[in-house]
Amino acid sequence: MKKINYQPTILFALLLGLSGVLFSFSVKTAEMIFAKNNFGGEGFEVYLNDKLVLQQYGKDIDQVKSLQLDQSVSNGQLAIRYYHCGRPGKSRVVTIRDEQNVVLKEWKFGDAKDASAKVCCNVKDILALPKLKAGQKVNLYYSSNELPKGRLLAILTAANKNVVQP
Repeated sequence: MKKINYQPTILFALLLGLSGVLFSFSVKTAEMIFAKNNFGGEGFEVYLNDKLVLQQYGKDIDQVKSLQLDQSVSNGQLAIRYYHCGRPGKSRVVTIRDEQNVVLKEWKFGDAKDASAKVCCNVKDILALPKLKAGQKVNLYYSSNELPKGRLLAILTAANKNVVQP
């Protein structure tokens, strides 16, 4: 009596079943999975009164740009969205430091619920800093549990004009 080898038949059936499962997902389902988990790289965006004025991602993240503020936006808000590779930030802190790295002002925020949560500061609090009033530059930093050493986001200056220049 000859033995029948069922192994190739079983492997074929498993491969066929696995293919069916993989092809049952649509592109839309895959987009929803990835969008829900917010997979992505590190980067940040700075908004002034809900207008995007600075955006840095990837290899450009270490390039520090200047941002001028003036009295015409003193009643507005400066908002920062920091992306931690798709994860929400925890124990977020925004600081303004002088050129000697001395903290002039600090805002503390709780844990973010999603990866794109903003942290907001009043522009009038920044413009009220004595060093900025004296025409000196100050540095805008962001830090969190995911970024404990912090990152310099922008150099802030007070403008004499009634415009904001990114």
